[in-house]
Amino acid sequence: MRCKSMYWLAFVLCLIAVGCDNTDDGSHVDPITIYEKVNGDWGLTNLKMVDESAKANKIEPSEENLSTYFNYEDFKIRFSVDEKNNPTSYEVLGNVPALFAPKGYWQLSSDFQQTNASAVKIYLYSDAQKTQKTDELRLTSVPGSNDEMEFQLVHTSGGNPFVSYVFKLNAIN
Repeated sequence: MRCKSMYWLAFVLCLIAVGCDNTDDGSHVDPITIYEKVNGDWGLTNLKMVDESAKANKIEPSEENLSTYFNYEDFKIRFSVDEKNNPTSYEVLGNVPALFAPKGYWQLSSDFQQTNASAVKIYLYSDAQKTQKTDELRLTSVPGSNDEMEFQLVHTSGGNPFVSYVFKLNAIN
């Protein structure tokens, strides 16, 4: 009799195992875009000026920390998006010399981080229709779990870079 109840128990357990085959993966959500990660207020932690000509010719020093000069310790930037995470405006906050247009509109070259070596670009515009580009920033470090971001502004002459500015920022909550 005991053997018969063991077979019956095994049969019931098999039915339970087969009946529990439906996996609930939750509901589908859209992937997180870079717009969602960049949205918000950012405070400067470091600003470095790089002499690209000196760097290319291995002349030292080729870099200068500007973080504590010209009130840059007060530099903040706000990137705004609408309710659908589409980019709207940006604004530089703080009494600092402008290295790029201090306010306007923005857009990314890609919604997502690229797998190839090219950096995502932040295009800055003077008009809401985004037809008058004023500057271009290279997003060299995308915000992630650490709430840090880095972008680079490169000035060129005759197509050759001569100076760049590297902005390291932290999210302001």
